[in-house]
Amino acid sequence: MKKNNSVVEQSKAQLAALGKIESRTQFGGYALAVEKVVFAYINEDALYLRASEALQHYAAQRPLEPLIYRKRGMPVTLSYYKVDKQLWQDADQLLRLSASSLSAARAEAANRLVLLRLKDLPNLSLRMELMLHKVGINSVRLLYEMGSRQSWLKLRAVNKDIGLKTLLALEGAISGHHQAALPAAVREELSAWYQETLRQHAAAERLLP
Repeated sequence: MKKNNSVVEQSKAQLAALGKIESRTQFGGYALAVEKVVFAYINEDALYLRASEALQHYAAQRPLEPLIYRKRGMPVTLSYYKVDKQLWQDADQLLRLSASSLSAARAEAANRLVLLRLKDLPNLSLRMELMLHKVGINSVRLLYEMGSRQSWLKLRAVNKDIGLKTLLALEGAISGHHQAALPAAVREELSAWYQETLRQHAAAERLLP
């Protein structure tokens, strides 16, 4: 995995006021995100900001180069624009435009959550969607907010047959993974929590008259 890319580190330092910026490798470059919302992309050691109203207004006065990604050899123009040398040197303007890109990305993510159904998430079927609705989890946003463990506990309260597989499926739905592709550390942590939860439930049931 690529590490210590100078443009990634420079971007994180210069845009730190936006919040904790995370980076991950993607399509041969790096995606930059705050709270998992991607607002910028680094390709071939150049920073590109996601399109926003403020950035488009700025680009109308000073044209910026769009990000062109090649898919199966064909050029695809993405809605990201290159930060040139002049913009890098204008720290206040760069921060303002980056904040606008982050705001636009957040708005789009919020709209996706409204339109997305639970059954559209990885691992979740229409049957699981109906089960979640039955326990009051009727939106993707609510599932994300509750997390896999609390959601599983609600399902378990009405269906004792719910097991570890469902817990892993919920975690994968939230993180965007097929349950079989969850990181080993996550699987181990959830498995340990599951076993301890079952032990506690069994102990509580033995105390009942």
